[in-house]
Amino acid sequence: MNIESLEKSLLELIRVTSSTLPDDIVRAVNKQFEVEDEGSTAKYALGVIKENINLAKEKSAPLCQDTGTNLYFVNCPQSFPQLDFIKAAQNATIEATKLGYLRQNSVDTLSGKNTGNNLGKEAPSFHFHVWEKAETEIKFMMKGGGCENVGAQYSLPNTNLDAGRDLEGVRKCILDAVIQAQGKGCGPGILGICIGGDRGSGYLASKEQFLRKLDDINPNETLKTLENTIMTQANKLGIGPMGFGGKTTLLGCKIDYINRVPASYFVSVSYMCWAFRRQGIVLDSQCNINNFLY
Repeated sequence: MNIESLEKSLLELIRVTSSTLPDDIVRAVNKQFEVEDEGSTAKYALGVIKENINLAKEKSAPLCQDTGTNLYFVNCPQSFPQLDFIKAAQNATIEATKLGYLRQNSVDTLSGKNTGNNLGKEAPSFHFHVWEKAETEIKFMMKGGGCENVGAQYSLPNTNLDAGRDLEGVRKCILDAVIQAQGKGCGPGILGICIGGDRGSGYLASKEQFLRKLDDINPNETLKTLENTIMTQANKLGIGPMGFGGKTTLLGCKIDYINRVPASYFVSVSYMCWAFRRQGIVLDSQCNINNFLY
């Protein structure tokens, strides 16, 4: 592994992710801008978001002052040196913080002290998945604190929502999460949802749904229908961008499921703000960027 090249590639990945929204997100924002009524607060809010997107890309500056929890999802061959990768990513994080691609955003939970370089216990966060391909694919996400605060997890049955252990109960939980979030998660938002699993695996799987493109189609017909239903019903709630009202409460909804034990039935809802910062790269044999994924 060429560590020097890897650090440079990861630094560029951080820069692009921090400053440049992926094309699928930009298309969704532009589409919804046209949907909102002329002169409405919703259209004004989306217009400000569009301006923010353009300025950040032009100036190579962070889209948001909260550069969030940094998450790496790495698909790699069995022989991949994970410890070397972690060290290279940590070095890239330090440099990205010095250059302003990342804000000083990581706090020691017990002392309350900002580490100053975005490193700390489980910061950044790494998730490695071994696959049979020879190439290495790295997906990187910046998960802001504001949108993270309005995520939710439900245990079914839920008597308050009259939600049973079925997909209708799941639908009620998801819409309740949207209603409870209102504009607090820097909407319009994107939902990543996992049905099943335990409390930990469900939340991780819900975040992994953010690695899908907004305009993809769920191969599971049942989940595809549920995604479309949530989008239609959520955007009729009138919450709108930043909670100002309007037709755009969600930009996307991505759902998957994992197995559960009979005693538990969890619905894990992760919420992502409009500043949907995720990007990915494929490395060549020298650890240079071969291509971007989004």
